Amino acid sequence: MGECGAPGDVNSNVLIARSTGDAQLDKAVWQWLSWDKNQKTKEQIESLLQNGKHKELRDRLCCRLTFGTAGLRSAMGAGFCYINDLTVIQSTQGIYKYLERCFSDFKQRGFVVGYDTRGQVTSNCSSKKLAKLTAAVLLAKDVPVYFFSTYVPTPFVPYAVQQLKAVAGVMITASHNRKEDNGYKVYWENGAQITSPHDKEIIKCIEECVEPWNGSWNENLVDTSPLRQDPLKKICDCYMEDLKKICYHRELNVQTNLKFVHTSFHGVGHDYVQLAFKAFGFQPPIPVPEQKDPDPDFSTVKCPNPEEGESVLELSLRLAEKENAKVVVATDPDADRLAVAEQQENGCWKVFTGNELAALFGWWMFSCWKENCSQDADVKNVYMLATTVSSKILRAIALKEGFHFEETLPGFKWIGSRVKDLLDNGKEVLFAFEESIGFMCGTSVLDKDGVSAAVVIAEMATYLEGKNLTLAQKLTEIYETYGYHISKTSYFLCYDPPTIKRIFEKLRNFDAPQSYPKFCGIYNILHVRDITTGYDSSQPNKKSVLPVSKSSQMITFTFQNGCVATLRTSGTEPKIKYYAEMCALPEQSDRSVLEEELQKLIEALIENFLEPDKNGLIWRSA
Repeated sequence: MGECGAPGDVNSNVLIARSTGDAQLDKAVWQWLSWDKNQKTKEQIESLLQNGKHKELRDRLCCRLTFGTAGLRSAMGAGFCYINDLTVIQSTQGIYKYLERCFSDFKQRGFVVGYDTRGQVTSNCSSKKLAKLTAAVLLAKDVPVYFFSTYVPTPFVPYAVQQLKAVAGVMITASHNRKEDNGYKVYWENGAQITSPHDKEIIKCIEECVEPWNGSWNENLVDTSPLRQDPLKKICDCYMEDLKKICYHRELNVQTNLKFVHTSFHGVGHDYVQLAFKAFGFQPPIPVPEQKDPDPDFSTVKCPNPEEGESVLELSLRLAEKENAKVVVATDPDADRLAVAEQQENGCWKVFTGNELAALFGWWMFSCWKENCSQDADVKNVYMLATTVSSKILRAIALKEGFHFEETLPGFKWIGSRVKDLLDNGKEVLFAFEESIGFMCGTSVLDKDGVSAAVVIAEMATYLEGKNLTLAQKLTEIYETYGYHISKTSYFLCYDPPTIKRIFEKLRNFDAPQSYPKFCGIYNILHVRDITTGYDSSQPNKKSVLPVSKSSQMITFTFQNGCVATLRTSGTEPKIKYYAEMCALPEQSDRSVLEEELQKLIEALIENFLEPDKNGLIWRSA
């Protein structure tokens, strides 16, 4: 058999002895036990086989990983739909095949590999080991690999792809997911995450090359191959230098008495955020000692997602009170997202939502552009972007200030690709975001970046302090100028895919077949957009302007009262998410009325469309 075929003969007596009575499953078991060289994951499959756990074997071995909003992501463990040594080797073999087809200069330009600090002892699986196997597949095929000698923030991989003119890159990370998970994020030569059709073509190539090639298991190649280079120093130095392009008030930063606390959530962020603050002229932020060093168990937080708010920021808030620091910045474990908290005059802490931070970043990046642009600069050449489930506050600012605002599908991969297109066409992009605390300040990195966002928010807070304003006060000013945008985002857990499908199919056949709801309780629905099917009732031809995304569920309702609400499945977790926002005009300044209206609408949305009790959905824990 060639490199892309089925395995050679395995002792048939072993197979007969272990037959499950299901030919497809028998083949999958045979492949796994023939190919997997990781003793721990091999034993997991052998144990299931010996104990007759055929359903679990089928779940693990009879489906494959697919690309979601953040690449391949799953639990670590044995099986073709889990993240492990074998599936990472298979994925990289598929990528090699695809890149070889796409780039004649692949073996001159090379490939970037980075990793975070995740790991799981029971599967003998760690991000670094998976990264070494990724590199091994390529090095064995004579592809130069830029392999970081230590863990790095996720944004360093897309940044390195562009800086080093590599054809692509991979980051081994599951970002802020639970500790059991890991992932495989792929970046194209443009420095943006891959989108369609690349993802589908790579999956096809993976399926053609499932048997490991000679050399694919040789993780020591990263230490011995002359084709391996360590880009760490060059990329870190260049990144910190490029960061200075979005530093506008260095003299204030040098002089400020403001203190900042930073938590890196047991991940990669500590060293890099310290360097970023130094690049901006700040004293280093005070680290949370219990959380500054990598810990794959994330032992001081119930979940490693700073988006969960005050409950997971407890240690940083207490340290900030002790140190008299007014602002806390929290990077998630792979440092591509940022949470921010600020102490208010009454001593309480305000943890900003992603949408609130975006209002601040949008105002800041535009103000700094306006102050520093050349006399002949054209505001109509300036752009900001957001995903469609994020706040429309940038749209309101853009309408008043004269720059352009664009929306993309959820996921930063869509933002990155669109920003690259705009830059290639001579446009200037100042800022982009997604509501799940993902921010892109400037265009050095075409992905969300918590390191740059942390130091930009520090400079903003420093500038505002000189005007006797807090971040929270400035946010209120922004809403009073451009109109209140009150939003709420939450989710339900649902571990049963058929239930999720049933919920969304009911919305598509609500009162009658192929008929969407016209009301939600007492609230009148003006328009419905269904990204899964490509329908949009607001368009003359009833077709969605945003691309169709059949692999996930997503329906948006625009209500007569000015509220926009979206229901969608998560691309990385077993969740049904809801996003709702009241977009008011500047003259509608009674915040409490807007908040009450939004809350009532959300309750109607949950009761009428999601029906959690009937569908067995698990409410997000408070």
